[in-house]
Amino acid sequence: MNEQSGRTEISSLGEFKLIDLLTQNTEIKHAATLKGIGDDAAVVDHSHLVSVISTDMLVEGVHFDMMYTPLQHLGFKAIAVNVSDICAMNATATQVLVSIAISNRFSVEALEALYEGIHHACQYFDVDLIGGDTTTSLKGLVISVTVIGEANESDIAYRNGAKPGDLICVTGDLGAAYCGLQLLEREKQIYLENPEIQPDLENKKHIVGRFLRPEARKDIITYFKEHGIKPTSMIDISDGLSSEILHICKQSACGAIIYEDAIPIHEETYQQATKFNIDPLVCALNGGEDYELLFTVDESMGEKIAQHAGISVIGKITDKASGTFLKTRNENLFKIEAQGWNSFPDQQ
Repeated sequence: MNEQSGRTEISSLGEFKLIDLLTQNTEIKHAATLKGIGDDAAVVDHSHLVSVISTDMLVEGVHFDMMYTPLQHLGFKAIAVNVSDICAMNATATQVLVSIAISNRFSVEALEALYEGIHHACQYFDVDLIGGDTTTSLKGLVISVTVIGEANESDIAYRNGAKPGDLICVTGDLGAAYCGLQLLEREKQIYLENPEIQPDLENKKHIVGRFLRPEARKDIITYFKEHGIKPTSMIDISDGLSSEILHICKQSACGAIIYEDAIPIHEETYQQATKFNIDPLVCALNGGEDYELLFTVDESMGEKIAQHAGISVIGKITDKASGTFLKTRNENLFKIEAQGWNSFPDQQ
C-alpha cells in the first residue's frame, strides 16, 4: 500500500490474490450452481430446463467514458445489460462470468469499487457470479460478461414470432439514456474548458441514472409468468426503438405501424431534449441504451397487458407488404429506418 496516495498497485498482489480479493464476498444462491469460482471451470445443472446464454463487452472509450462513469455504476451496468439480454428471451438469468482487462492506470481500490457494483447487481438481479478471468490491457479497461439463464423451452420468446394483428408493446419510457449521455458529454466539455466549473446535474436524476445505471426488466418477466403472458416476439432496446422494431419485422417477415402519441417519453427526457433542440421523439426512436423490452403479444392478451402501468401498447404488427411506419399525431406516415448504435463506425 502506498500510504501517501492510498493506492495499492495491482502488481503488488498478482493475479490470483487479486481474484481472491475481488471475489471473496461472492455468494452462491442457485441450486443449479454446483461449482462456482475456484476451479478450472464452473459447473451448472439446469436439469429439465434449457440454458440461455449471452455475452457482451464494454470497452473504455467506446462504451463508457471514465470522466463521468463511477466504477460502481459501471460494474452494475455491465451485469444489467447482460441480464437484459436474457430477459429479452423471456428467460431467467441465473449465473454470470466476468472477465476484465486492465491497464496499470487502475489500482486495486479502483477494481474493488468496480466489483462492488458487480456484486450489488448480482444480488439485485439474483444471479451467481461463478467465474471469469483477469489480464493486462495496454490501454484502458475492458469488461466482458457472459450470462447464463434458464427457461422452459416452450416459454422462450424469439424475434421471429410476431404475426399480423399482434400488439406492439414497450416497457418503461424511452430516450432517457440518450439524453443523459448528451448531458454528461456537455458537462464534460465544460469541465475540460474550465475545471473550476462544477457539473450541473441538478434535477437530472432520471436521465443520468438511466444511462449510468440501467435496469434489466426482470420484473416484467416475472409479471409474464404470473399472468400467463407469452410474447410472440421480444427484444431489448439497446440500439433504439427504430432499430429493434426493424429486427423483429425482418425476422418475423412482417410490417408494423407505430403510433407517435403512444410512445412513452418521461417528462425529464422531454424537457432536456427540448433544451438541446432535439426532437424528443428522435431520442426515443434512435437513442438506444434504454434496455427496456420491446415485445409483441396476441390481441387476446391486451387486457392483461393493460393491467400493468409500466407497459405501453405503441402499435400493431401488419403484413410484410405494408412496410414499417410511424404514424404521427397529424396522421402522417413516415417509414421507420434504423439510425441507432453502430458497433463498427467508420474510423477514417
